[in-house]
Amino acid sequence: MDTLRPSRAPAWLRPAVARLPQATAYARNLLGVDEQNPPRGKRAAAVLLLFAGDSRDEAQLLLTHRSPTMRSHPGQIALPGGRVDPEDRSVVACALREAWEETAARAEDITPLGVLGALHVSANNHPVHPVLAHWHSPSPVFPHSEVEVDDVFSASVDELLAQRIQVGAGNYRGPAFWHNGYLVWGFTASVIESVLVAAEWAEELDPHGPVEDLAGALDASRNQERRR
Repeated sequence: MDTLRPSRAPAWLRPAVARLPQATAYARNLLGVDEQNPPRGKRAAAVLLLFAGDSRDEAQLLLTHRSPTMRSHPGQIALPGGRVDPEDRSVVACALREAWEETAARAEDITPLGVLGALHVSANNHPVHPVLAHWHSPSPVFPHSEVEVDDVFSASVDELLAQRIQVGAGNYRGPAFWHNGYLVWGFTASVIESVLVAAEWAEELDPHGPVEDLAGALDASRNQERRR
């Protein structure tokens, strides 16, 4: 089940599969990853970009809200994922396992399509491998591990794009999305943005466009993030 099967991508998702190298390059640019020296050496992690829907207009993406009590990234909106365990055969296997543990999404209902190159979360510099997949048979999902996540939901891609903004704090500037009162930002928003732009489902944000204050946006959100 952890075998990549890009030929099984539905027609509407094929542009994203075909342009994963471009998505990787754009994500690294957004995250400030050195193309010549991508993250390596530390324990790897994987996240699942799980798209559902019968057409581009119906496309949805599975997201989680990390519990505000978590030590790591409390209160953030995230893609299902986590560190690669010794028993994981691959980063794809890790992403599928984590999706099951966090959301109850079943591996047998998911078709892995491709993997972006290694990215990193600035807080720890661990290499993270986003796995693009199609949820060909969606089933009910819920916070399967309430210690880690307290909300699980599918967000419409069109709705995310309709509420796409740029946020900034100090030297940081990056894409963000509003969804049902949650603010999707940081690593997760950069990965989503890179795939949507590479697939030509959206134009790049204007780097000289308006920027909303990140702290103010988080205060107005439902995230309940603990900021240092």
